[in-house]
Amino acid sequence: MQNDLADRELLVSLAAEVEANLVRHIALAAEWQPHDYVPWDDGRNFEFLGGTDWEPGQSELSDVSKLALTVSVLIADNLPAYHRELGKYLRTGPWWRWVGRWTAEENRHEILIRNYLMVTRAVDPIELERARMTHMVEGFSRPAMHLLDVLAACALEETAAAIRHRNTAATADSPIVATIAERLAADDELQAVFFANLISAALDLAPDQAVRAIADRIADFHVPVVKLADGTTSDELLAEAGIYDRANEPALVFGPLLERWNIFTRTDFSEAGEKSRAELAHLRS
Repeated sequence: MQNDLADRELLVSLAAEVEANLVRHIALAAEWQPHDYVPWDDGRNFEFLGGTDWEPGQSELSDVSKLALTVSVLIADNLPAYHRELGKYLRTGPWWRWVGRWTAEENRHEILIRNYLMVTRAVDPIELERARMTHMVEGFSRPAMHLLDVLAACALEETAAAIRHRNTAATADSPIVATIAERLAADDELQAVFFANLISAALDLAPDQAVRAIADRIADFHVPVVKLADGTTSDELLAEAGIYDRANEPALVFGPLLERWNIFTRTDFSEAGEKSRAELAHLRS
């Protein structure tokens, strides 16, 4: 049986891998500006500044596109909570530089989506702001996790976000929304690779411990859910629209990552690792 490494040992042992992947990520990440994607000519004042307040007829987007963008902006709005969650574990050296980079990229997503929604009057700005306040007051929290659990969870979450945005682009009724969603998906995919690469390195360093974290996080995985005013939830409606369906997670989220990590072909697991792998066997492609 392999001995588990403490988080502080993992932070040191994986630091060079973080640095290398941060350099790689920055080299591959496209520089883009959120203001370029917003049709500013469509904007006008609301009543507070002498204009006209929002009315449903002003929106030209389908309900599906509006919901998909609303979910994305509310998740991004809660960025301070995600930042704190990662910061609790990764406040050191290259790890902390990655946290700064990742949260800056996510904040850019929020800036773009919110500006687009406001300028185009795609959604009720008052209801969106009320939803933001509710979402942020409720916050985001999860039970305390070890480092490898955090990395595995982030790999899963960014992979799922990329799928959601790619499907939003494919079903969008607006060319601009499709372009925005494709841009977000490209960022999500690069971020997912960063976290997945760290898990790959952790599997080589502490295979039993890493596969245990993977199995636990898959068993507990769920995408962020936004409660809607009519009592339904975003996951129900997005599944109906073909944008993100939890029933497809084994094939689209879990399976590809397990294959990337060679979970079912590795030969370095001890008895404990084999037990964790057995829990994942139903996901074998």
